[in-house]
Amino acid sequence: MDSPAMLTFPLPVLTAALCSVLAGLVWRARLGCCRANLLFSAFFVLSAVSSLLVGLRFGYGISTVLPLQRLMPLYFGPLLYLGFAALALEQRALVRMAVLHLSAPLAALALFWLLVADLRQLDWLISASYLIYAAALLRLWRKGPDALAQARLDRAAALNRWTLRAAGLQLFVLLLDSAIAMDFAYWGGLHVPALISAGTVPLLAMLLATLCALPLLFAPPQAAARPARVAARQEEALEARLRRLLQQEQLYLDPELSLQRLAKRLHVPARELSAAVNGTQAQNVSQYINGFRLAHAASLLAGSGESVTAIAAQSGFLSRSNFYREFQRVYGETPAGYRKAQEAQPAQRPAGLR
Repeated sequence: MDSPAMLTFPLPVLTAALCSVLAGLVWRARLGCCRANLLFSAFFVLSAVSSLLVGLRFGYGISTVLPLQRLMPLYFGPLLYLGFAALALEQRALVRMAVLHLSAPLAALALFWLLVADLRQLDWLISASYLIYAAALLRLWRKGPDALAQARLDRAAALNRWTLRAAGLQLFVLLLDSAIAMDFAYWGGLHVPALISAGTVPLLAMLLATLCALPLLFAPPQAAARPARVAARQEEALEARLRRLLQQEQLYLDPELSLQRLAKRLHVPARELSAAVNGTQAQNVSQYINGFRLAHAASLLAGSGESVTAIAAQSGFLSRSNFYREFQRVYGETPAGYRKAQEAQPAQRPAGLR
């Protein structure tokens, strides 16, 4: 065995060890959604097994692991993306998304085996997966911390930043995997051990950085140094200011409204505003804003003949499906059913804001 191969194997083994540790730590992290913990842990377990297979293949020349080692990367992107999506979606929507994203690689592989005879061409399918899920993660990141409605408020901003880092990881692995595929195509894999060694070093640095950052997600929020009653009164006052601002200027009608924008208008830190809403209303900022939007939509449903789709858009909802889901959750019936009930009882006014 030549020296490059000898140097290659310990690095994947170290990567696998770190991924195993991270899988256990992520399982215990306080993210606010156990489904996200499960998916992130599954991602790190898959990464650990894949790293071991890379070591066996390129360190010891065990080619029998090749099919499994080449198939597993197709699930890196889906698991990582679904972990962050779990922080943004309710359980039912997440289950539907998980079925779609976890079955898509199987369908793609079935077509691959039918249409392509050369296993090396699978590299292009893997590269496409990395690119697609990097784009999906970037799209989720651009929605901001408020999009992570299932995450704990004090974790949302940090998790939003990790969404961007996850997209960067996908792009880095895409570049590394593409370089390895090109080496196989033009030089028969002559430089692959060196590429793996060079690529694993920054990956190890990323894993170590993640390992150092994870403890911040374990501990509960730090207790305030000021007395609880004083803090509670200040939170109530801040929430009242926010409510007045929203009612007077109807900012909730803007579908692009963000926590950061509200915090700037009130001249307070975003974290403090989130804590005030959570402490006084027992919900996150996204759900709080949706309450105003839904009340506005209910008023339009009862007092106008516009379509439900138009009313959803006028009330600040970008997604028609999200509007239907949230309206039924709060009012216990569909928008159309609510309108019929209001028409049958003209004296009853639609539920308003508190």
